[in-house]
Amino acid sequence: MNAPVISARGLRKRYKGQDALAGTDFDIPRGRIVGLIGPNGAGKTTALKAMLGLIPFEGQLSVLGLDPRTQRDALMRDVCFIADVAVLPRWISVGQAIDFVEGVHPKFDRRKCQAYLAKTKLTPKMKVKQMSKGMIVQMHLALVMSIDAKLLVLDEPTLGLDIIYRKQFYQDLLEQYFDEEKTILITTHQVEEVEHILSDLLFIRDGRISLAASMEDVGERFSEVMVAPGLIEQARALKPLDERQVFGKFVCLFDGVPRAQLQELGEVRTPGVADLFVATMKGTYQ
Repeated sequence: MNAPVISARGLRKRYKGQDALAGTDFDIPRGRIVGLIGPNGAGKTTALKAMLGLIPFEGQLSVLGLDPRTQRDALMRDVCFIADVAVLPRWISVGQAIDFVEGVHPKFDRRKCQAYLAKTKLTPKMKVKQMSKGMIVQMHLALVMSIDAKLLVLDEPTLGLDIIYRKQFYQDLLEQYFDEEKTILITTHQVEEVEHILSDLLFIRDGRISLAASMEDVGERFSEVMVAPGLIEQARALKPLDERQVFGKFVCLFDGVPRAQLQELGEVRTPGVADLFVATMKGTYQ
């Protein structure tokens, strides 16, 4: 089996006496699209900063076989990090952005970038302040997809964008960038939008990974039941992970209970990532 792209053991980071990362362990395999999902303050950004060598930390962390604390220069040759796509400086032109990225990233392919841009209405002299949000997304994608990185880290990449452009961003990423040699790590609050492209989930809560599973495992492990009238006590006896009411009907979410057993209670389906997230984070927002 291939070594994981990212492996953490006892990863810990404290700020002002509080744990942002509380000795957590996780592995991220090669060739996967992983969603790192958690509420504000759960440790997502701290984990990313540790992976990118931007902060000191305790414990063991290996990214592409390297230690981000001591081998950051070598690591960044194979990593591409993108935050919010709406933060490009408004004064920069398409041509200047290409020159800049070519100057800072050794694996940037100028011709590939220009070929992608040729399919858009963007021209070399056009500045960000003249572009629509959709054009900014196209420019950002052209720059990202022209870097032959082994690990692409996306931190809330589509904040502030309309749903059409958010969908376009992820669609282009899948169709024109991703392959089995690359790994993509995404943090986002917009769970529903990335659910269809994820291969793996990492839920983080209070500085610890609370769920690490492939989407296949999620489908096998978790079930949601629209409980038939009069059977709610029978359902509660099976200790659901969560229970909520929808239009007066009870919906229970179960972890590891055989589906054949649950079908006696009512309609069974696989929960969406958003419902699973809310269920596992109960109490976090209180």
